[in-house]
Amino acid sequence: MHRVVVLALEGAYPFELSIPVRIFGTATGEREQPLYEVVTCSLDGGPVRTSADFAITVEHGAEALETADTLVIPPFACGPDEHREWLPEPLAEAFTRLRQGARVVSICTASYVLAAAGLLDGRPATTHWNDAEHFQRMFPQVDVHPDVLFIDDGDVLTAAGVAAGVDLCLHLVRRDHGSGVANRVARRCVVPAWREGGQAQFIERPVPEPSAASTSATRAWALEQLGRPLSLSELSGHARMSVRTFSRRFRDEVGMTPGQWLTQQRVEHARRLLETTNLPVDRVADEAGFGTAASLRQHMVAMVGVSPTAYRHTFRAREQLAGSQAHHPAENHWGTS
Repeated sequence: MHRVVVLALEGAYPFELSIPVRIFGTATGEREQPLYEVVTCSLDGGPVRTSADFAITVEHGAEALETADTLVIPPFACGPDEHREWLPEPLAEAFTRLRQGARVVSICTASYVLAAAGLLDGRPATTHWNDAEHFQRMFPQVDVHPDVLFIDDGDVLTAAGVAAGVDLCLHLVRRDHGSGVANRVARRCVVPAWREGGQAQFIERPVPEPSAASTSATRAWALEQLGRPLSLSELSGHARMSVRTFSRRFRDEVGMTPGQWLTQQRVEHARRLLETTNLPVDRVADEAGFGTAASLRQHMVAMVGVSPTAYRHTFRAREQLAGSQAHHPAENHWGTS
């Protein structure tokens, strides 16, 4: 199995600390076999004080990092209000134990650790919106995006504040095993499989005005119309708003423009079709509203990092491997060293 190691550090926030085991620990294959092994460790294997009025005990020390396929660092007392070193020597030493090819994930302000370690130099990253400005000042070499829920930059991934850790962990399950498995995990955990928008919706309008009309009904309607062109005027007309009012309210609620949101939803729909059907790529492009295979390819490469054909091939190969392991569990050696 793919081994996820969660590093609990002094002052860990209990909610975020529990996210990886809840999400990855819920992921199972077609025969209900676990797809991940999740272990929690501390730097010395001893108890860890949390930000709440209790401590936690763990069964592993930093040596567990040597076996990690994915390392997750939840937030702890490391943000801008803490007058402490972001990468103390024991933590820096722990990073040297990571094997080549391991993924590294930060949740919320744990991004400070990755930045201090140089893992985010020249790369896009995010953190809690309330700390994004300070984070950028401290680490000008990082390309900070304060308006997204998470950023996947391949082997290094960062999540925004608090519950965005759920979004990122679900994204990794989706990336590893497809939308079907991720959606099943989301249902079991009673969380959205995919949250629309980013942090901007929380920055700009924490609580929508009760009297304000919402764009949610139009978004739901648009999801049923993805296979055809949808203009901004048609969307605003459905919402019975002017184009200007609709655009402003849409961005307040969702955190992106209607056009960006539509592209995102079309790519997600195309991914589902590539995973679950044998439709030719040009037909998938038409069903998802891109019109041509070239347009679908352009948007998938931009958002997912691979072409539609490569995505389908990778997903099917992963599916076949999972099926093989279900029939031959003794041959499953992922995440061992």
